[in-house]
Formats: sequence, structure tokens, C-alpha cells
Amino acid sequence: MGWIGFAAVFAAFFLTHSIPVRPAIKSRIAGKIGTRGFGMAYSALSTGMLALLIWSAGEAPYVQLWPQMEWHRHAAHLGMLSVCLVLALSIGRPNPFSFGGARNACFDASRPGIVGWTRHPVLLALALWAGVHLLPNGDLAHVILFGMLGGFALAGRAVLDRRKRRVLGTSLWARLDTARKAGPLLHAPHSWPGLFIRLLAGLAAFAALLLAHPHVIGVSAL
Repeated sequence: MGWIGFAAVFAAFFLTHSIPVRPAIKSRIAGKIGTRGFGMAYSALSTGMLALLIWSAGEAPYVQLWPQMEWHRHAAHLGMLSVCLVLALSIGRPNPFSFGGARNACFDASRPGIVGWTRHPVLLALALWAGVHLLPNGDLAHVILFGMLGGFALAGRAVLDRRKRRVLGTSLWARLDTARKAGPLLHAPHSWPGLFIRLLAGLAAFAALLLAHPHVIGVSAL
């Protein structure tokens, strides 16, 4: 695959990822397959497009910018462990500021959990994932890939903030954000068993990624 093919896959990736922020398109699809169906279909589409994009980067012409060093992999391992833990602590938890949350009406600003550290933990995890993968992948195609995805995640925070302000109303959004910042960064969880299960799930996901990496990506992460 040449650079034009790589660019075409990149364009298709960003095009498909614009669907959730286009209410007319999203509502039309959700009206036909339901909200839950849309969520499942879009998750499958996103995963497939990401896999295609990563594959296309590996097929693009190889232009080395820096060599891989042993410590690059160790840093990537620590970073990916952090990514898995952040996702485990954020997905399915109340978060009225971003996506990936559930039961947002139950959000307790006095005990915000990981939302007290960042409004967008899922985007933080994506940016961290992209950043740590830059180190051991010092060729031009992968630098473009992970650099763009990391920038996409960081820029997405402002886009989501604007969208949530419109949905919640500026005054409510500001009150919740002020209360979130005033809440304790560390506090007792609502459920200790629930916290333990989430941390265990994060560790299990990290182990699964290490084991699946050579089969899915074609390169061992160890």
C-alpha cells in the first residue's frame, strides 16, 4: 500500500468517526435500529476502522525516523497498563461531561471518582494509548498514525465540552464542573467490591492485550 492508500484509509476513519457528532445522521440510523443497536453497530464499525488503519500503517512505505530501544517497550507497557486501568475505572460510570458514562443523572460531584481528575477519561486513555505507541514505532507512517490519533483525542475534549454545554445548558454544566473540581481527588468508593472488580478487569484487559498483540497486530508486545 502506498501513501495515497494510507491517506484514503485515514480519511475514511475520520469520516466514520464524525457520525456521532452529526445529530441528523445519528438520529436517522438510531431510528431504524434503535439506540442500543446504534451503539453496538458503531462500536463494531469503530473497532474495524481502527484495525484497518493500524494495518494500513504497517503496509505503508517504511521511513525510519528513530530506532526502537528496549526502554521504549517498557514505557509502552506501563502506559498501556495505565490506559487499561483508566478505562476500567471510567466506562459505565456516571459522567455527564463526556461519553463512555452511564446513569449520568446519578453523578455525585462530591465523590466524582476519576471524573474529578479529568472530564474526559476515555479520551485521556486514547491520547495516552497513542502517545506510548509513538515510542517503539519510530517510522513515518506510525508517527503520523499515532500522532494524529493522539491529537484527535486531545482536540475532542473541546468538541465534547461545547456539545455537553449545549445539551446540559451552560449554567448547569458550569455548576457541575465547579463542584467536580471542588470534590476530593481521592475518596472512598461507593463500593469496594465494585472498585476491586474494575481494577481486576483492567489488569485482565492488559494481560489479554499482551497475549493478543502478536496475533492481532502481527508483532509481539513483549
